[in-house]
Amino acid sequence: MSMGVDDFANWLRDLAGTLHDNAAYLTELDSAIGDADHGSNMDRGFQAVVAVLDETTFESVDELLKKAGMTLVSKVGGASGPLYGTFFLRFGTALAGVEVSAATVGEALRAGVGGILARGKAEVGDKTMYDAWAPALSAYDEAVAGGSDLRGALVAAAEAAAKGRDETVPLIARKGRASYLGERSSGHQDPGATSTTLLLESAARTLG
Repeated sequence: MSMGVDDFANWLRDLAGTLHDNAAYLTELDSAIGDADHGSNMDRGFQAVVAVLDETTFESVDELLKKAGMTLVSKVGGASGPLYGTFFLRFGTALAGVEVSAATVGEALRAGVGGILARGKAEVGDKTMYDAWAPALSAYDEAVAGGSDLRGALVAAAEAAAKGRDETVPLIARKGRASYLGERSSGHQDPGATSTTLLLESAARTLG
């Protein structure tokens, strides 16, 4: 498999469009249990990433992804900027000097999510984006172990993320702004788990 800068740039552009189309929905979810800004923050951050793509030539996939991460950290407010920014920084760093394959992308995804955990300290069941990421990583690794290619592994990860996203609805939040609501946070879908699922669905459409 020969994948390079253009492939990952296409993913980021597709993701930016997806987040733009879903900005109102993400903000609606966030208005129930957060600061009502997740959709607008993500949209603004990824529009800034697209602007960088339009004006910059990148020599390598890791350079592209790290720049995307730094842009998100600098342009996005709230928790989502540092979390997603750190994800792309670690994800890109893990792909430096390696051939893009189902196995190396899996390792890079784990590195990226490790960055999210280092910042957010979340566990499964806390009603955060990690409730989508954790099953997604497991499904991805299982698919690769079974001989799947990159696209197949990403599809499996996206499907598992969607299931994890849906399972956040009854949970009581234990992290972030939503945790202030206590039991009133139950009954609402987590916005971060929702945007994580959109990210993986976009990757499954565009990579591999």
